[in-house]
Amino acid sequence: MLAIRSLLYVVLFYLWTAMVAVGCTPILFGPSRWTLGMFHLWGRGVVGLLAVCGIRVEVRGREHIPTGPALVAPKHLCMLDVFAQFTWLPGSVFVMKKELSYIPWFGWYAAKVGTIDIDRGKGASALKQMVREAKTLFAKGRQVVIFPEGHRGTPGVAGDYKPGVAALYRELDVPVIPVATNSGVHWPAHGFLRRPGLIVFEYLEPIPPGLKRAEFMRILEERIETASNKLLAL
Repeated sequence: MLAIRSLLYVVLFYLWTAMVAVGCTPILFGPSRWTLGMFHLWGRGVVGLLAVCGIRVEVRGREHIPTGPALVAPKHLCMLDVFAQFTWLPGSVFVMKKELSYIPWFGWYAAKVGTIDIDRGKGASALKQMVREAKTLFAKGRQVVIFPEGHRGTPGVAGDYKPGVAALYRELDVPVIPVATNSGVHWPAHGFLRRPGLIVFEYLEPIPPGLKRAEFMRILEERIETASNKLLAL
């Protein structure tokens, strides 16, 4: 039964994604806020369809969800972590690897809303590009989302927190909102099985600007990992 329900979700996910992506193509010729609205619609559908797998999704710490310019740093365990930010942040834009920008429709929509595409092989120049583009987006009131670990990890295991988030924190001089989750327990990083239960995304107390790099990174990792590990018991 688990496999059947999971397979049904995968089929519905791709049908919903194709319908929204292709059906909304004309909005690419309109203002970016239309594309942001499309991402909200798509994200809500992706989350809602999880009911076929017996999965509920709960958002905690809504008082910490930013409405203006902010840096958001979520725990990354599966692709649902991306869809969740599309769903609840009013103006999210992601820092993502450049290869994703080549995906038809997704890449076009991402470019329309101003996604920051990073070539990881360029090192310091990529960091400078990321900071430069993030400053432009902040001036427009957007929320820049960056996964501090850089890739999907394993529930209960702290990944290697990358320097990109520290560079943005230092140069943008804004609060950082950490986000904890247990998503990987029910939506594994690999494979198609979706296990029933409760997925929680918890927006944590913002980290104020102005901290030294080492102190900031320590607090960021401590808050995300501590809160995420507590959610594993649900």
